[in-house]
Amino acid sequence: MNANEVRKKYLDFMKEKGHAVLTPAPLVLEDDPTTLFTGSGMQPLLPYLLGKTHPDGKRLTDSQPCMRLQDIEDVGDPRHTTVFEMLGNWSLGDYFKEEQIRNFFEFLTVEVGLKPEKIFVTCFIGDDKYGIPRDTQAAEIWQKVFAEVGIEAKVADIGSADDGKKRGIKDGERIFFYDDKENWWSRGGGIETTPIGDPCGPDSEVFYDFGEENQDEVKFGKAHPASDGARFMEIGNQVFMQYRRLEDGSFEELANKNVDFGGGLERITAASLDSYDVFRISLLKPIIEKIEKLTGKKYESNTSEMRIIADHLRGAYLLAAQGLVPANKQQGYALRRLMRRAILKALNLGIEQDFLPEVLPVIAENYESLPAEILTHRDQVLGILAKEEKAFRQTIRKGVKELNKLKEAGLTGAELFKLQDTYGFPLELSVEEAYRQDIELSKDWRKEFDAALAEQRERSKTASKGMFKGGLEDHGEQTVKYHTAAHLLLAAMQKLIDENIDQKGANITSERMRFDFGFDKKLEAEEIAKLENQVNAWIEADLPVTNAEFDKAYARDVLKAHGQFWERYPEKVTVYTIGDEKDPVSREICGGPHVARTGELGRFKIVKEESSARGVRRIKAILENA
Repeated sequence: MNANEVRKKYLDFMKEKGHAVLTPAPLVLEDDPTTLFTGSGMQPLLPYLLGKTHPDGKRLTDSQPCMRLQDIEDVGDPRHTTVFEMLGNWSLGDYFKEEQIRNFFEFLTVEVGLKPEKIFVTCFIGDDKYGIPRDTQAAEIWQKVFAEVGIEAKVADIGSADDGKKRGIKDGERIFFYDDKENWWSRGGGIETTPIGDPCGPDSEVFYDFGEENQDEVKFGKAHPASDGARFMEIGNQVFMQYRRLEDGSFEELANKNVDFGGGLERITAASLDSYDVFRISLLKPIIEKIEKLTGKKYESNTSEMRIIADHLRGAYLLAAQGLVPANKQQGYALRRLMRRAILKALNLGIEQDFLPEVLPVIAENYESLPAEILTHRDQVLGILAKEEKAFRQTIRKGVKELNKLKEAGLTGAELFKLQDTYGFPLELSVEEAYRQDIELSKDWRKEFDAALAEQRERSKTASKGMFKGGLEDHGEQTVKYHTAAHLLLAAMQKLIDENIDQKGANITSERMRFDFGFDKKLEAEEIAKLENQVNAWIEADLPVTNAEFDKAYARDVLKAHGQFWERYPEKVTVYTIGDEKDPVSREICGGPHVARTGELGRFKIVKEESSARGVRRIKAILENA
């Protein structure tokens, strides 16, 4: 079974069980400043798990693309990927443990065709200190479910994963109780760190058994479901949100309980193939086959490099297909990092020419069935990423030239960092080239490099302190004035430059505005002057700034309010209007705050217009006499 079939079967199955099928959220959540990317299937649903009413009801399902760059260094083994797809379903105060467990077991064994005897599960062992009982209810449901297919499921108390390494599995054991490090869900992690006021609860994880012959006991200890090693792989987790933490640190049971389920599409598909290597599934194997063809080398002899290339280019494709472009900051830098790591590994395999035009169509074909609502820039991916590949290959040539200038005296860690930071020449490539050319490295080059990197990170941390939700440093009077001026600037650009211009980002303080917008060429001096004049004309007109709440559809279709991510907005949105209600200067979806009238702003002046990234320009502006 291929991954697209598994995804479709899951969504159809959950729809038959009364769930509304949701359009997945983008990988980049514009209204969530706490994270670079959507990192879990439940992340976009968190407000509803915390009590907000969902417009599509109490039973929901989707298949959510996710990205976790914290796993980037682990890519190369059979299971870790930076991008993955999470099958999810939620019950918001509707069904609970029995229906969830039965549904997932039915999906795995009937729809996907996994053998029941290959399935192992875990439950929460309880916590006496906090008065949270052992989850015998979930375990008893599992025993009934297994008994119905002729399997006696014995129960084992494991406790910690470390205890499991010593104990292993005894005959007939199939349901394993672990502590809160394995089988408790809260936004803070374990029980001790559960935030006050948050819903939380035990979870029941589901594992697939690839056979005891795949467990390296010398390296990983005896096998058990939560162990490291290749024998067991988690394929789904059912969170039962049945408690809330109180002010005194204790827990109370909730009247309305939620279910939050997430199952890895790649892992379930790998289990259907009885392969612990997720890179053999349909979303990744064709990429590797293309790389084999380009290099003339076999996957079995170059697994790590080929896995990294396949994973990173898949992630880069999904990000670029959602409109992200490579840049030197935040999400754009993550995209650039994925690209550069993939190109470096390709170089190691002997691919010295541009190869993305060969590989990206394979990835695009894999994702033809993903909704167009999130892959809004499919047609632009090749152009965006192929340019980045060409630019990076030039960087590599430049870096080699700079490295050769330093080779007579050897290389220190600080110089290696400069090569990376200033010239974009990655550390691993510098070190590899140094060994290749027999260039001496200083004794403590690694420590020196890390020290230079730490210093740069500290500088970056200081520089980023002004970044807040919505791009506003604070809600002080001057910052609010700049926020309103940003709305006027966007309206002026859409009126005078190009009606399709969109805002790509903003950083607004009490002293200035930085405004990024999608445009592919430098603004001429005459155009900048026109923008200034138009914004100042609106300021001098002392236009009213008003806001009101509307249904999303009415705001979009009737009011024609400007917004970029309609599928992410709630059903009720706040619309800010500048000027006459019937013929406004600006009408945007926005959370505020803004001034009452434009006459409060002072004189608008653009001090700089420059490139921010490919396809993105940046304006820096100030308000004089504000």
